[in-house]
Amino acid sequence: MTMFDTQTSRTPSVRPGPAFVVVLASVALGAWLTVARPIDDGIAVFVFVTSGWILSLIFHEFAHAFVAWRGGDHSIPAKGYLTLDPRRYTDPVTSIVLPLVFVLMGGIGLPGGAVWIDRSLLNSTARASAVSLAGPFTNLALGAVVLLPLSTGLVEPTTYPVLAVAMAFLGFLQLTAFVLNMLPVPGLDGFGALEPHLSPSVRLALAPVRRWGMLVLIGALFFVDPVRDVFWSTVGALMGLFGVDDSLFRVGWQLYRFWE
Repeated sequence: MTMFDTQTSRTPSVRPGPAFVVVLASVALGAWLTVARPIDDGIAVFVFVTSGWILSLIFHEFAHAFVAWRGGDHSIPAKGYLTLDPRRYTDPVTSIVLPLVFVLMGGIGLPGGAVWIDRSLLNSTARASAVSLAGPFTNLALGAVVLLPLSTGLVEPTTYPVLAVAMAFLGFLQLTAFVLNMLPVPGLDGFGALEPHLSPSVRLALAPVRRWGMLVLIGALFFVDPVRDVFWSTVGALMGLFGVDDSLFRVGWQLYRFWE
């Protein structure tokens, strides 16, 4: 590799593609529908929250990829991960079907995209941990972006009631995604942050668990009361930090399910 090639591979090359623009436009359309209210409020909330969730999936996976690239995996640009194109991060089942099912069932934000990172190219274990943490902390940041306008009064529920509940529900989903992903369960980002610091024998022993860890956790969240209570109390505490009334995101979730 020449000096020019090395420099080129290290130069940021984030190129938002047309698909990203479409998703961004869908979020803007959803926001307009909640304010102008030319259609049913539930449909407006559904458009805003669904497109907003897809946008957060893009940023979640982009964050993983960008930090990995900066940390030494220079194969990232060739994989198209820096284009912010949702198709690059998408698996039909894990990225679309499962996240939507869990939102509909219980209002849990389940990021389902995937970026393939060559961790052997990362230049330190700290960088490897940062790659894993980049995704969930992006969800936390996006949660702040949509919740702070509510808590600071920039978006008043009395003035923009449908937009306010839609933003509250979308922010709630971001916080559930953050808490869920930070759990040290094989297959989740929280475990990914710890894994580089484990001994090879421990990692080998836990490798079979990775495939089923998420499913076991989801089952526990729905059917094991202590696990469910701790999870939702943690999410509730985070919502409380942003000073957003519980009733807002609850109404948002009800409107989201407009077919009921």
